[in-house]
Formats: sequence, C-alpha cells, structure tokens
Amino acid sequence: MATSTSEESMIDAQSGKKTKKSKNQVDESDLLTVPDGWKEPAFTKDDNPRGMLEESSFATLFPKYREAYLKECWPLVQKALGEAHIKATLDLIEGSITVTTTKKTFDPYSIVRARDLIKLLARSVPFEQAVRILEDEMACDIIKIGTLVRNRERFVKRRQRLIGPKGSTLKALELLTNCYVMVQGNTVSALGPFNGLKEVRKVVLDTMKNIHPIYNIKTLMIKRELAKDPELRTQSWERFLPNFRHKNLTKRKEPKKKTTKKEYTPFPPQQPESQIDKELATGEFFLRESVKKRKKMEEIKGKQAEALTKKQEERNKAFIPPKEKAVVKTTSKAPSDGKIDIEAIKAKVKKAKTKKLGAPPVNPTPPTNTSDKKKKKKNKG
Repeated sequence: MATSTSEESMIDAQSGKKTKKSKNQVDESDLLTVPDGWKEPAFTKDDNPRGMLEESSFATLFPKYREAYLKECWPLVQKALGEAHIKATLDLIEGSITVTTTKKTFDPYSIVRARDLIKLLARSVPFEQAVRILEDEMACDIIKIGTLVRNRERFVKRRQRLIGPKGSTLKALELLTNCYVMVQGNTVSALGPFNGLKEVRKVVLDTMKNIHPIYNIKTLMIKRELAKDPELRTQSWERFLPNFRHKNLTKRKEPKKKTTKKEYTPFPPQQPESQIDKELATGEFFLRESVKKRKKMEEIKGKQAEALTKKQEERNKAFIPPKEKAVVKTTSKAPSDGKIDIEAIKAKVKKAKTKKLGAPPVNPTPPTNTSDKKKKKKNKG
C-alpha cells in the first residue's frame, strides 16, 4: 500500500510540474508578442553623447539627366541631412554625390541612411519620397532587373507589364505593400517597411520570369484580409491562397525535314567501284581499243538518234489539231407520221388574214357621232 501511495504522490508531483511548465510557456508567448501601437524609442544624443570616433563616407554617381533636378533640390537635401549632422557634397564635374559624418554625428546608422538617400536620388526617385528613408521604420531596396532577361524586346514588354496600363498595376502593388515603387531603366527602386519590400522584390522577380503580377497581387489581397482575423494568426494560410498552375499552351514547332539517324556499325562504308572495276565486270577491259572506240561511237549515235526523234515529236505537236467538242443538234418535234394536215394549215392562214395589222374588219359598223347630229339641229333652227 505504501508503494501505491508513493507512486500517486509522484504522479501528482509530475502533473504539478507539467502544469507549471505550461504556465511558463504561456507567459513566454505573451512576452514575445508585440503589443499594438508599441514603437521602439528613438535614438537621441543622450544615448551617444561623445559622438563618433572615426569619419566614414559614401559616394555614388548619378546620370547626366539628373543634374538639373539635383541642383534644384540640393538645399533641401543638405537641410534634411544637416539635422543628423551629416555633410553632403555635390560634384557636378565628376557627376557624383558624397556624404560624410562630422564630429557632431551621434547616430552611427545615420550615415547608412544618408547613403541610401543619395542612391535613391540617383535612381530618379523624387526628393519628397527619398527623404522618408531617414525615418526609423523605413528601408529601401534597389532591384536590378537588366540582366534577368536576355532579349531586349522581351525585357521591355515584361517591364511594361509590371507598370501596367496607366500605372495601375504599380499603384495596386504600392497600396498592398505600403511601399513607393519606381521603375527606371534597368532597376526598380522600392521604399517602405521591411515586410513590404520583401513582397515587392518577389513580385518584380516573378514578373521578369514571365509570371504575371496580377497573380501575386491577388495573393497579397487575400493575405491582407486574413491578417485582420486574430484567430488565423497561428494557423496556416495555404488552404486560402490560390494555386496557379503554369500552362504551356504553345506546342513545340516540329522541323519540316526530319533526319533519321542511321544505325551505328563499326565497319566502314563500302568503297564505290572504279571505272576499271566496272570494265572488268562487263568484260570490256579485255577488248581491243578499236572495238572500244567502235562501241563508244555506236552509243553516241544511238543517243543522237533518240534526241532527234524527241525533237521531231515536239515539232509535230504544233501541227496536231485539237479535239473538237461534239455539237448536239436540237431537232424540232416533227409529226410521227409523214402526212401533212392541209386543213389545219388553211385554218391558220385564215386567222392570220383576219389579224393583219391595218386590215379593215369583215363587217365594219358605222361610227355614230352624237355631237354632229346636235350641230345640224342647231343650224336648222
């Protein structure tokens, strides 16, 4: 009995430990979750009062067509970087922008943000958007797409597909990822939060691999709706996301002339027979030269006679009349008997006489004019 009670106490003790572990796990998960609306405190001068020990600098080149725009917005750039105590220089002769830290610079990461700022300005991003990189929650990504497609025409078509008609596809991508996207030349510049940049990179690379951006935009829209539900945060979203299969509808073009490979044989092909071998086979090799000449002359004469006959036949073709078509004569219906009906002919002649044009009738009736009679009566009166 003592043993049984001790076992029960052990089990109770183990169960008690298990419950304690589960409580600890719940506490850890609560600690790991970031509360809504929480932000990391900003890095101030009090965090690094002594400043930087060494001076660091970054430089980048810009194209010629950006020179006029950079001249206009350069005072604004200097003002924005001056707040972080970073010096910026614009070299128009060399075509470069340089940013360097000063003795007053206290934030070590500010020089990296300044480097990203000048990179975005060189890639045709407007100053109003590029300044946002100096914020804490912002990042940028410059995606190189020039080497992903070999054919230039195909590259231009796919890049235009990313932009969409009147920039609609690019606008939809910006709204879903909360990023600013700029397509310029052989690069795509993106500016926004880290999660959005990850999605933008995926969409851009898939578009250059001939996957239409509308598929990725559709999945992003579904993910956005699923993120609103707190119950689905810990569940897998694969059942909700669409699976687009790649259908290759274009069939491979078959060549017009198909070449069939011959079977491999280790033996070389048989040598063609020479003229001497042919003469030996027919027995001409052992004949005299006079006989050979006579045979050759006979062969030549035979060929000439054949050519003459062919020419004569071709000349005679012009004198051969063409075959005429057989004319079918339409015979009028004759009476079955050879006798002619004289009375019927007489009756036809009489009818024709009566129906002659301009002939007077057989018994003409005198015309009665009432108007003439009235005139006569008036004259008498």
